[in-house]
Amino acid sequence: MNPGFESPRRLQIFQDMFELTVREEFAAAHQLRGYEGACENLHGHNWQVEVSVRGKELNEIGILLDFKELKRALREVVAELDHRFLNEHPAFGKENPSSENLARYIYQRLCEKLSGHPVKVSRVTVCETERACATYLPD
Repeated sequence: MNPGFESPRRLQIFQDMFELTVREEFAAAHQLRGYEGACENLHGHNWQVEVSVRGKELNEIGILLDFKELKRALREVVAELDHRFLNEHPAFGKENPSSENLARYIYQRLCEKLSGHPVKVSRVTVCETERACATYLPD
């Protein structure tokens, strides 16, 4: 082996990362203030939410975080939005409840709920239709 060359396996030890992903859905109405078009009118969606968390350390039984815990946290956040007029939700009093802002809101709430766990929320995707999604990717 060449001096100064590290084997791929040795590098992998330092780069291992695990990612878990769960999905949930909710129904809610919104209207986009200042939007020129049909979306300025009151309308609703059956929103789809996909959340991923990352971490490096598996627990003593070989899991990063119990899927039940991640699903529970996401369901709690989604329950805050389900069957609501999102423009009246406190988080969207001044900003539009767009897919982008919903993704960021869900990210922020999940970070709070998972703060005691060895994971970091790595992405939140919110889809208002099968063909239209927005993803929040934290720095």
